[in-house]
Amino acid sequence: MPSVTLSTSKPTTASADVLILGIRGDDDKGELAATLDLLGFTGEKGQSVRFPSAGLTKAPVVIAIALPAEPTAEDLRRAAANGVRAAKNATSVAIALHPAGVDEVEAIAEGVGLGTYRYDVYKTSKKDAKDTKPELTSAVILTPFARQGTATKAVERAATVATAVNTARDWVNTPPGDKRPAELADAIAAHVAEAAGQSVKVSVWDEKRLAKESCGGILGVGQGSDSPPRLVTLSYEPAGAVTHLALVGKGITFDSGGLSIKPGASMQTMKLDMAGAAAVVAATVAIARLGLPIRVTAYACLAENMPSGRATRPGDVLRMRSGATVEVHNTDAEGRLVLADGLALAAEAGPDHIVDVATLTGACVVALGSHTSGILGNDDTFGDTVHAASRAAGESMWKLPITEEMKGIVTSSSIADLRQHNPKPYGGALFAAAFLREFVGEVPWAHLDIAGPSFNEGSAFDYTPVGGTGAGVRTLVRLATELAEGR
Repeated sequence: MPSVTLSTSKPTTASADVLILGIRGDDDKGELAATLDLLGFTGEKGQSVRFPSAGLTKAPVVIAIALPAEPTAEDLRRAAANGVRAAKNATSVAIALHPAGVDEVEAIAEGVGLGTYRYDVYKTSKKDAKDTKPELTSAVILTPFARQGTATKAVERAATVATAVNTARDWVNTPPGDKRPAELADAIAAHVAEAAGQSVKVSVWDEKRLAKESCGGILGVGQGSDSPPRLVTLSYEPAGAVTHLALVGKGITFDSGGLSIKPGASMQTMKLDMAGAAAVVAATVAIARLGLPIRVTAYACLAENMPSGRATRPGDVLRMRSGATVEVHNTDAEGRLVLADGLALAAEAGPDHIVDVATLTGACVVALGSHTSGILGNDDTFGDTVHAASRAAGESMWKLPITEEMKGIVTSSSIADLRQHNPKPYGGALFAAAFLREFVGEVPWAHLDIAGPSFNEGSAFDYTPVGGTGAGVRTLVRLATELAEGR
């Protein structure tokens, strides 16, 4: 990720390989107006053109990006990301998007950190890699706020958040054979030690401890694999914490569907099924690095869902951490089973709020598309708070209801307390949330179904790369920030 600094320099005099220039109207075109007109630059939102500056700016290349007359922070975040993505072969850029305040400076810096993400760990050499462009190493944001301490801190916050998102992306992109439950648990512990030091404590429960603690959901999902499950707990307890937030993440390191096996094509991207666990871990580390006065307890529920002679069968009954029994109907609906144990443990810790993050249902993708997460829960006020945090963070989320009839369906098993899978082909996202609600008690709780936006199978766009996206991280950090501020 490039270093980001601030400067009060004018766009025409800033030293960089490329000038990224925001154009809100004719007044912003200046001496470039004739060139922009010749290039067919109409100013339509999102439009960009790249051209030699011909000496009109100190930077030899200009990338002009159209902006609305009054851009939001998200508009600027996307513009910055698109600009750095278009700055091919550049090692330095100057960014003149005319931020109107420190919050917008932060959004631009965040866009730089997110837009320059690359995952090339498994490329044997740069020569063999498809993407051979030099890496961008520095970006300077041009702003009259450059000498303000608040602006410097905003850039530091942006770097912390972008690093967290990119860490989650890295974990999601890691091939599933290299992040089986034990390996991912070790990777999490190592990352926390390096990034957060002693401020975040980590504990790991292996299969023996999980059995001792009656975590039948995690064990039931993981028992078909020869790589046993793990539960990783992170604890951040700063002095003077004003509230306690519990985070729970689904961490299925690979999802074959178990005995209810998926078609081969549907397994191709199932390394993504631990994106929820990646999000809660990365967010917790970011919260600690920001020094927010909020206690956070995070649970990453890790298992590999595989078919074998030991695997859970449709018709089996599992006893969960809460003591409730669950009749399994479809072993490909495994995420709710590991989350149930994590949510029960979270509720036992007595937090003020619980949020779980999971790539849970294809039904949510059907309802909201591939770019929007669903928010469901047991408390409308807290759901509104989470939704507001997602908007402020720039992540697309939408509230969905847990309808009244779902309670009766969840409790309709003839042999157990709860049934695990919806018997009907519709309302799957609502049913899954209603099932999870059984394990949180009265604690205000929100469930984020990130099945759609957690992984991008298409081309990169804005600050969204190909592969893992880090969905949910920014919302969790923003939520923690607002809870710490008493909002």
